[in-house]
Amino acid sequence: MKKDIIKKRIAKLREEINHYRYLYHVLNKQEISDAALDSLKNELQKLEDQYPEFIIPNSPTQRIGGKPLDKFKKTQHSIPMMSLFDAFNHQDMKDWEKRLLKISNFTATHSLKIENELKMDGYYVELKMDGLAVALVYEQGVFILGATRGDGKIGEDVTQNLKTIETIPLILRKPEKNELIKIGLTDKSIKKLYQALEFGKIEVRGEAIMSNKVFADLNEQYKKQGKPALANPRNAAAGSIRQLDSKLTAERKLDCYIYSLAIDLGLMYHEQEHELAKLFGFKVLKQNKYCENLEQAMEFHDYWEKHRDKVLFDCDGVVVVVNKLDLWKKFGIVGKGPRYIMAYKFAAEQVTAIVEDVVWQVGRTGVLTPIAYIKPVQIYGVIVSRATLHNMDEIKRLGLKINDTVIIERAGDVIPKIVKVLIKLRQNQEKEIKHPVKCPNCGNVVIKKNNEVAYRCVNKNCYAIHLRNLIHWASKNAMDIDGLGPKIIEQLINQGLVKDISDFYKLTVEGLKPLERFAEKSAENLVKAIEAKKQVELARFIFSLGIHHVGEETASLISQKLSKQSIRDAIGQAKAKSQKLFDYVDEIKKILLEEWQKLPDIGPVVAQSIYDWFNNKNNLALLDKLEKLGVRINNLKLIQNNQKLIGKTFVLTGVLSSLTRDEAKVKIKELGGNISSSISKNIDFVVVGANPGGKFNRAKKLGVNIIKEEEFLNLVK
Repeated sequence: MKKDIIKKRIAKLREEINHYRYLYHVLNKQEISDAALDSLKNELQKLEDQYPEFIIPNSPTQRIGGKPLDKFKKTQHSIPMMSLFDAFNHQDMKDWEKRLLKISNFTATHSLKIENELKMDGYYVELKMDGLAVALVYEQGVFILGATRGDGKIGEDVTQNLKTIETIPLILRKPEKNELIKIGLTDKSIKKLYQALEFGKIEVRGEAIMSNKVFADLNEQYKKQGKPALANPRNAAAGSIRQLDSKLTAERKLDCYIYSLAIDLGLMYHEQEHELAKLFGFKVLKQNKYCENLEQAMEFHDYWEKHRDKVLFDCDGVVVVVNKLDLWKKFGIVGKGPRYIMAYKFAAEQVTAIVEDVVWQVGRTGVLTPIAYIKPVQIYGVIVSRATLHNMDEIKRLGLKINDTVIIERAGDVIPKIVKVLIKLRQNQEKEIKHPVKCPNCGNVVIKKNNEVAYRCVNKNCYAIHLRNLIHWASKNAMDIDGLGPKIIEQLINQGLVKDISDFYKLTVEGLKPLERFAEKSAENLVKAIEAKKQVELARFIFSLGIHHVGEETASLISQKLSKQSIRDAIGQAKAKSQKLFDYVDEIKKILLEEWQKLPDIGPVVAQSIYDWFNNKNNLALLDKLEKLGVRINNLKLIQNNQKLIGKTFVLTGVLSSLTRDEAKVKIKELGGNISSSISKNIDFVVVGANPGGKFNRAKKLGVNIIKEEEFLNLVK
């Protein structure tokens, strides 16, 4: 047979297999038997084996392929994958809608009142899937990238694993024009969509899940094979996606449902995003529905809370979304998530348990936190044996005693907590819980300052404090060193390889290889990961030091406080990419205690903590060791950006129309400015958007420089 005929046959087979995939997974129709479909797939596989020159990456035969990966690559999201705000009752939802109406009424330019506008366009309400959020990118209609959410900005490239999910199309279906008109798309939107399919990129967002049936079947199979059971469907889905061998992912038979588009195609409603996703060839939840008003949305929630056993996957609530897309920009994003979406959670699952003991755990700052050890119980598919108690005041508020029967509550992934003590079940076997007198780790006397609720170990040589400081240094929000987790760090301490953070940079492959959990490859990977993080931004470095009371925001303020001269010098060094630690430390030492106290959002206690840390000879000796080992402050951003706002402090209040508050903060920080959450005479600019709060009035009283959004945009150009 001629090759051109073979090539045409292969193309036809692919087209037919994709067509039947769409019918089965999206439209829930089956025109041919599974055996017939398998026969088509087998024929395609044989032809591609015989003529490998005709294999393409998006062929149905290529869903599982390639060698197992060593690790996942990082990838940056085109648009951040945001978290959602939670509501737990009807009043929370009503308060949310009131906030939306307040913002809308202030910013609306429509002749129709926003109250009517919201009622007319309503909400789109979706079941909240408890799986792993994923982003799928298609170029010219072909699947090229699949990524996990990660921290919202940077995720992991798991394309190879997501290809194994049959419900994710490898090639987007091109909808017919009449199908697009039927779901309300305009000619302009249709043209834009076809251009994106043919020449551009289309990105969708969704959830990879494991159905309850697959979960049960797998556990039954694992039981027969003597393998450990999977904990719950959510963890099973997340773990499957993060398998380095895609063949293992394929065995888990995952599903994927799409809930949004990350591209502007000129649509009017969020509901259309779901309808369009279905036309592209994705699965969308059939239970999702349009609701005219909030009352209907809450009825939808209440119905599924009572009937969640009818859902084929783990579902912990519903997601209520403002349906009209042009309102999204008005409402904007605040903090961790968008204002226009609310996750209305089902009631948290509760079980009763017996408290067998309370143990005091030592944190990195020496604070002792009580942990309740309970008789193991199952909640949300997870065996729970511990619950948080926060502090001694919480124990007193609950009236808790050891051997008490209590109600444990766990909402989704939240750490279980004790919400109530069942006093009537006491049998005179209960014991009082006493506050700690000595550190449970080092035996040193603990103290409780008058203005604090916490008890604290003040022994600087306490093993527990030391261990948690080292763990903090390597953690994600600090130095973010891959592979340097708590168990590895504890092993390194116990083997005498690490005494302080500088010892991480002395580790060698030969020194690691003899240790448990290490082989040559894993040792090499860890040494490389540590080396890769030797250059770090100043704010992140300061946060990593674990200075008492200094979180990420305060660390950012400290980095901005450094003198203008060092930054001008850094910018002037055209080839400079990093600067020595002591160039910065010397400047910090020059800053008087009174100057620290003048910084916005830094009070006397925090100022004293910063001042003391950088004037402690042991700490300075540690920084000196880090410098000699090659740890440097990365000045790349300082060199690249014009630092014209250096030393200037901004407060943002009200709703900005042309950018979100987070975007405004990024612009200010990139130009060397500071952000404050409170008004004082030390503030340089108060940026006022629509519907400003009390900060606006306070700024006027203090005579602080107030600028509108347009002036701010000119300032940060």
